[in-house]
Amino acid sequence: MGTVAANVVEDLASTGVLRVSINLGNPVLAQGTPAHPAGVTVDIAREIGRRLAVPVELVCFDAARKSFAAMTSGRADLCFLAVEPAREAEVAFTTPYVVIEGVYAVPVESDLRSAADIDRPGVRVGVKQGSAYDLYLSRTLQRATVVRGDEGVDVFLGQGLEAAAGIRQPMSAFVAEHADQVRLIEDRFMEIRQAVGVPRKSAPETVRFLRTLVEELKAEGFVADALGRSHQSRTLVAPPA
Repeated sequence: MGTVAANVVEDLASTGVLRVSINLGNPVLAQGTPAHPAGVTVDIAREIGRRLAVPVELVCFDAARKSFAAMTSGRADLCFLAVEPAREAEVAFTTPYVVIEGVYAVPVESDLRSAADIDRPGVRVGVKQGSAYDLYLSRTLQRATVVRGDEGVDVFLGQGLEAAAGIRQPMSAFVAEHADQVRLIEDRFMEIRQAVGVPRKSAPETVRFLRTLVEELKAEGFVADALGRSHQSRTLVAPPA
């Protein structure tokens, strides 16, 4: 990409440090602890800092809503979130770097067999508050009810709900741990497009720089390699824009 324009550096890291909010609540994208985070988002954040020639400060949270709030309140300069209309009023997103799937889990004896079966009267769906799938289901479900909590699976178990929604990888692990109680509905209810985000007020040149960089990192295999290092499937890389 060559030398980054000074105005882009200033726009992204006005304090001299690139402050990046990291969501440790999504184990596909980030793992570890706040003191020692790892994963594809951490690797991309550090690569952006390297391109800008500025230090990177990783500000870690356990939920997407907290990561979103950190950036919109000015505590972070850049975030990694799923693209959702409810966020786009305040966040300018790049093209996706990773695409993951939202799936449901239901009690083993449930008559709910497909994702299409969920939207029925009397069906309550546990979700992690402020997650991409919370936002998506809140605007798309017409008859089922969304029940929010710190963890959707905990609400599902604790309140005896009819379904839980979440990301395929951790949901599959949850089902494996509770195989006598819960089964997975295999077909997805949504694709979750994970992208880099900056405040909507950011300069157009800044957004273009990040979008170009994301496409470059996908094409070069950087994103796939980062996924592999963190023991995630390399097939999760988003297709070229």
